[in-house]
Amino acid sequence: MNSFFEKLSGMSPMTDQVIATDMLIAAKTGVKTYALAITETASPVIRAVLSKQLEEEIKFHYELTNYMIDSGYYYPHNTSAQFKTDQKMMDAALEIGYKQDQTH
Repeated sequence: MNSFFEKLSGMSPMTDQVIATDMLIAAKTGVKTYALAITETASPVIRAVLSKQLEEEIKFHYELTNYMIDSGYYYPHNTSAQFKTDQKMMDAALEIGYKQDQTH
């Protein structure tokens, strides 16, 4: 994120990581939701549409996962590194909450 916008918005450089993480969680939820919907429909036409959407969601998840790995935001094969990353994000979230409490 551009430092000018960081100062203007009060958002940290970690914002890109937070947005990507939220998107990854949403993509995982989308995959599960489409898969469930496919098992619940009796219509072959609807099943075909949902299957296409599921394929697109899986592709998006794959691309986003690779982006996060390449950016150093996500370590699916290294739990120790992922734990440290998650800890940093949690600390940042707590600090944001603390700052907001101090301004009110």
